[in-house]
Amino acid sequence: MNAIINGKIILPNEILEDHIIVYEDKIIDIIHKDNFDSENINIIDAKNNYVSPGFIDIHIHGSMGYDTMDGELESIENISKSILQNGVTSFLPTTMTMDMKSIYRSLDTVRNAMNIKIKGARVLGAHLEGPFISPKYKGAQNSNFIEKPNYELIKNYIDVIKIITYAPEEDKDFDFLKSILQNKDITLSMGHTNASYEEALEAIKKGVTHSTHMFNAMTPLHHRNPGVVGAIMSSDITSEIIADNIHLHRGIYEIVNRVKGSENIVLITDAMRAQCLKEGKYDLGGQEVIVKNNSARLLDKTLAGSVLKLNEGVKNLYKNTTLKLYECVKLASANPAKVINIDDIGSIEKGKYADIILFDDDIKIKKVIIEGVVKHENN
Repeated sequence: MNAIINGKIILPNEILEDHIIVYEDKIIDIIHKDNFDSENINIIDAKNNYVSPGFIDIHIHGSMGYDTMDGELESIENISKSILQNGVTSFLPTTMTMDMKSIYRSLDTVRNAMNIKIKGARVLGAHLEGPFISPKYKGAQNSNFIEKPNYELIKNYIDVIKIITYAPEEDKDFDFLKSILQNKDITLSMGHTNASYEEALEAIKKGVTHSTHMFNAMTPLHHRNPGVVGAIMSSDITSEIIADNIHLHRGIYEIVNRVKGSENIVLITDAMRAQCLKEGKYDLGGQEVIVKNNSARLLDKTLAGSVLKLNEGVKNLYKNTTLKLYECVKLASANPAKVINIDDIGSIEKGKYADIILFDDDIKIKKVIIEGVVKHENN
């Protein structure tokens, strides 16, 4: 049995002091320090750092030189180890719009990673970003491999896929949506879409519950044409944001908070393989990417994912909004868990897995614990 002492414990709605977390693979109890008996218990001293639920990145392509589309278990494992330093304890390896053979190979690899004890952050499933997207809002996706939404193309991977990013206006009579919604474990997300305001609202009415990197790669808000952004703002669907101060202006964070509410915002990185590495030339989905000044762009200057670390996203949000720290943490933990319908992670509560991180006032990660086991330490 283990215990964490001398920490400021971040709960869903408050920060708790003078308490101790007792855990094995799951959290056993949170008790006042005066009621704690340390006999036969392994003690971790938090040294007045914050004790937080582990972060969950539901949209990440790669890190440390590796990418989901490599289609190699070694790549997934190295991504999982790399993102520990950012406080991520579980994630969805995210695909790109490439040929279906490459996508299938990557999904097969994610399936394998889900079924082994991986060395780093836990693999929860896959985020299928493309190929069912709009050519007009393809962003850094390769237009040569875009497909119309087609359930037959992915029906053999329903057990792996947790989120599908797609363009609902390309879905004739919402046939794809209807097929997907027969499986309650898959979340449909609007993204890389040229939908009108009306089409987006209809998709939400039919069952789309999430949006991919809000504002980016979708029809914008205009007072005479509200677009997908307007539909997101006027509904209660959850919305990803990339809080790297590049994809979005710092002022947008507070606007989104006031319009959507902290319960409906999810912090993601959309990171590509250059995350945690130096500036230079890389690739994303087979296209060359230049990383410079914390920005990843194709040769035509199109943003190509990010090099954001999730703990830095939490920090950027905390510095630039009225959100309290525990609310910022929720956007990177409980909220993404809710999006993918997983309820045994995402917060520090009795009975949930002991996926716990320790970080300092600057949100620099000091320790990472997954299912009760210390996976990363940084003194």
